[in-house]
Amino acid sequence: MIGYGLSEERAEDRWEVEALYDSCFAPGREALSSYRLRDDVAPVAGLCLVARDSLGIVAGAIRYWPVRVGGAEALLLGPVAVHATRQGEGLGAWLITESLERSRALGWARVMLVGDAPYYARFGFEKLSAVVMPPPTNPERVLGVGDWGGVAGDVEKWA
Repeated sequence: MIGYGLSEERAEDRWEVEALYDSCFAPGREALSSYRLRDDVAPVAGLCLVARDSLGIVAGAIRYWPVRVGGAEALLLGPVAVHATRQGEGLGAWLITESLERSRALGWARVMLVGDAPYYARFGFEKLSAVVMPPPTNPERVLGVGDWGGVAGDVEKWA
């Protein structure tokens, strides 16, 4: 995307990325059930991306985490965020598209998230009726893309 540089998130990016997430999401975001699946689990190297503008300022970020669903390996996408001053430029779509391509190249067969179906449908995400996120997650917002045929059950923390 013109005007932005994309790189894998590095350890030194952590605080800047966390500040972006804090500015984009409601207080208490870490109390969500998806964060329990991330506790003490390393994000997937190569899929956590940071977009910086021409001044080197973080404009957007995306992370992925490994999970298991009914014993099958999957990726949990999230969070993805774009700074308020950069929204509407297609940066979020770029981060999602690029990271999904990278996930397939790394051999991941399926990706899931908790989000708004109308937004994520354009990337191929559909409701996962047979996949159960820990409560209190709205089942209508559990979406997936990839090979979910025959995969069902509770989403569990990667061990």
